[in-house]
Amino acid sequence: MVGRSPSTGKRDDGQEPIVDVDRGRHNRTVIPDTRYAKSGAVHIAYQVVGEGPIDLVLITGLFSHIEHQWEEPSFARFLERLASFSRLIVFDALGAGLSDRAPELPPMEEQMDDVLAVLDATGSTSAAFFGMSQAGPMAILFAASHPERTRALVLYGSYARPRAADGYPWGRSAEWMDDYGRLIDNAWGTGMFLSQVAPTRAADNAFRQWWSRYERLSYGPGNALAYFRMNAQIDVRPILPTIRTPTLVLQRRDDVYRDAGQARYLADQIPGAKLVELSGVDHLPYLGDSGAVLDEVQEFLTGVRPPPEHDRVLATVLFTDIVQSTERAGTLGDHAWMELLERHHAVVRRELVRYRGREIDTAGDGFLATFDGPARAVRCAEAIIGELRPIGLEIRAGVHTGEIELMDADGVGGIAVHIGARVAAQAGPSEILVSGTVKDLVAGSGIDFVDRGTHQLKGVAGEWRLFSVRSG
Repeated sequence: MVGRSPSTGKRDDGQEPIVDVDRGRHNRTVIPDTRYAKSGAVHIAYQVVGEGPIDLVLITGLFSHIEHQWEEPSFARFLERLASFSRLIVFDALGAGLSDRAPELPPMEEQMDDVLAVLDATGSTSAAFFGMSQAGPMAILFAASHPERTRALVLYGSYARPRAADGYPWGRSAEWMDDYGRLIDNAWGTGMFLSQVAPTRAADNAFRQWWSRYERLSYGPGNALAYFRMNAQIDVRPILPTIRTPTLVLQRRDDVYRDAGQARYLADQIPGAKLVELSGVDHLPYLGDSGAVLDEVQEFLTGVRPPPEHDRVLATVLFTDIVQSTERAGTLGDHAWMELLERHHAVVRRELVRYRGREIDTAGDGFLATFDGPARAVRCAEAIIGELRPIGLEIRAGVHTGEIELMDADGVGGIAVHIGARVAAQAGPSEILVSGTVKDLVAGSGIDFVDRGTHQLKGVAGEWRLFSVRSG
């Protein structure tokens, strides 16, 4: 998949080519093979990913489709990280996702039989279980009923019972349960639940489309409502003290969907359980600071916490954008314009290799690249301008040096990237515009500049002095 970078400024047609660098690129192109385990007369879909020393079974709860979940980059990265230190086993419960449909959803005892069938099919004699949200009680019951097959238990954003009761004030009210049931009945598959489980992504149209389809692929409205009603009756409080499996309880303190008191109760009642409260408002563990969740899981299961990553480095960013691209496309027609655009891309990529630049993203007719030195970035831009002129193309370019954030799968972000984009937006045809930082760092390189004065850069505080590279 191609990542997205920030805007390179207003285009010739007045539109701003927005490319979001805050969502790093994700390169998985192959969904893991889906296989089926036979549980009695029914078929349970499962996948196995990774070759780690411990088997880890992830149970996702109400929302489940083991192929569609790979199509959301944040979820895919979450799964890949789990698979980096385990042999990850994921499955769709009977009636959900790719498993056989069920006229009536089975009780938890029969769901445990399905889990055993998956364990047997994968050759797993003992596994750790990761129960997310509504799947927590089933993971708890499995650990209590099959301790010989349960190596460890991880509970995230879960509960002992969903409804409030005497001595258990953290559950839902009867009114809330009724309203939620009506939502499932009337609005399932529309993404209506995002504001509750993923408030930070509720306004993200692409994520909403993925999530809405995730709902529809998990269950039809009737089966989703049946799951919800069955789950509403669950109460595993009496069995919590019987669990002898090492248990980790994870909860985000400000989770807008789940009261943190639920997690504290679980940790208090399960002997020896470890409670870790994390920051964040999203209920879905693969959103927000998912790394904090994964670090805790990895350390709990393996005894090793991964070392901190060097996620910020000093780099030079180069943005390029074709001048008057809309007019050229309209004049040439689609076919001729696409051919010219391919020649443009070939030139840019050839010069990036020559000057040791790293292509981060291309969106339409613009490029974002990073360099380990500002002089190389400027020389690369000069070469691109010179090579494109004979084929009738002009570009504008912007260069800035600063600290950038390294995102997952080779994306970049941070204020330095945004500054570079805004600098490029101020450049004219065949002009390379740089920040004062770049000018100061290339002293002695032989590159000459013309002072372009101070500018206000959109979305960036303060005034910025910009310089134009003097053409040879």
